[in-house]
Amino acid sequence: MSDRLQPLMRHLAQSTGQNLAEARLTSVGGGDINSAYRLQSRGIDWFIKLNRAELADMFAAEAVGLTELAGIGAVRIPNVVCHGQHQQYAYLVLEYIELRSLSAGAAALFGEQLARIHLQPQAYFGWTIDNTIGSTPQYNPRHHDWMEFWRDQRLGKQLQLAAENGHRGTLQKQGEKLQERLNSLFDSYRPQPSLLHGDLWGGNAAADSQGKPVMFDPACYYGDREADIAMTELFGGFGQEFYSAYQAHYPLDPGYKVRKTLYNLYHILNHLNLFGSGYLSQANRMLEQLLSELK
Repeated sequence: MSDRLQPLMRHLAQSTGQNLAEARLTSVGGGDINSAYRLQSRGIDWFIKLNRAELADMFAAEAVGLTELAGIGAVRIPNVVCHGQHQQYAYLVLEYIELRSLSAGAAALFGEQLARIHLQPQAYFGWTIDNTIGSTPQYNPRHHDWMEFWRDQRLGKQLQLAAENGHRGTLQKQGEKLQERLNSLFDSYRPQPSLLHGDLWGGNAAADSQGKPVMFDPACYYGDREADIAMTELFGGFGQEFYSAYQAHYPLDPGYKVRKTLYNLYHILNHLNLFGSGYLSQANRMLEQLLSELK
């Protein structure tokens, strides 16, 4: 075990009441934002995510999202052990789940399970707290107007951040046009608030050792379910079995084929803000496509 992590391990032992003196800590993949470890000891198998201490609220919000998703009982969600901050580290400790790729059967089951989550009625758009998408702040004030929420708290916030990062010109002009005419994409469609995973790309869903679906790394809020489905298409990896099963349990509105570009624009803008100008041309193309639908 790294000497620099010893104080954190002592803190976790004290916080959880577990004897971690002989625990084995192994570095594992933690994505683009966090570092991650597997901790194994007698009767213990944990997945630990670490980041800078000032990002403790990010992990706290993730823990709330995992707990709310688990409470529906539709799909396996990692159990939260604890979260907090110690010295230079923010941490989130979850049960460790051995993961594998979704088989066709598991993908179909996951489509059904996600539909069950989305079918649970929610009272408003937004969420109980703010959280993050990646490490970008994601604001979730309570709204009853979905189009206003998406324009101001999703599209508008990302465009503002892009301008602060130096991405002005065409991106901002086209973005303003889209914001002004956003309602045209919802002429015959009135979304109902659903609990969303919020960051449902192929890397955030898998199967456990029994082949059952598992969902993790959420950026939850209450929103249009189409936003979750759209992101599953952004980078691929779910398979036709997933979509067929979802449609069988909760059919999508025909206008989804256009609106999915709107919802994925949010994530591409976020990638632009997190990772740089390599995503600028894709964001501009998506804006052009959406504006062409409004002519």
